[in-house]
Amino acid sequence: MEHLKNMLNNPEIRGVVRTATGEVIEFHNPGVKDLYNLLATKQNALEGASFADRVIGRGAALLLVKGHVAQVFAQVISESALNVFQDAGIAASYDCLVPNIINRAGTDICPVEKLTLGISQPGLAFERIREFLINNNII
Repeated sequence: MEHLKNMLNNPEIRGVVRTATGEVIEFHNPGVKDLYNLLATKQNALEGASFADRVIGRGAALLLVKGHVAQVFAQVISESALNVFQDAGIAASYDCLVPNIINRAGTDICPVEKLTLGISQPGLAFERIREFLINNNII
């Protein structure tokens, strides 16, 4: 996990996965787009994986649970995301715990965090996030 955490020092890397087979996958886009796309195209890529990211909110946490990751690290994590990992029995470490992830404008809760606040099923979160990404022309 230390190597993945250190990779976050590169400003071009937003998140990084080390799969159970040792493959390293870098994420370069902010938000959940890259994580969603990985789950949508390589369903087993996260199984047993280690994941590190700059920011993890509830939506990303539910996607990571859906993918069956083994452990996660976040520079910043929301309380709700941490609860998701604890409920799923996934080891989670972080630098900073915050009540909510805030949107990029700094004016409200992140839309994906807000979208998933009432959701506890990872499959349902995956579908709602897919709809959000499509409706906002992100994918």
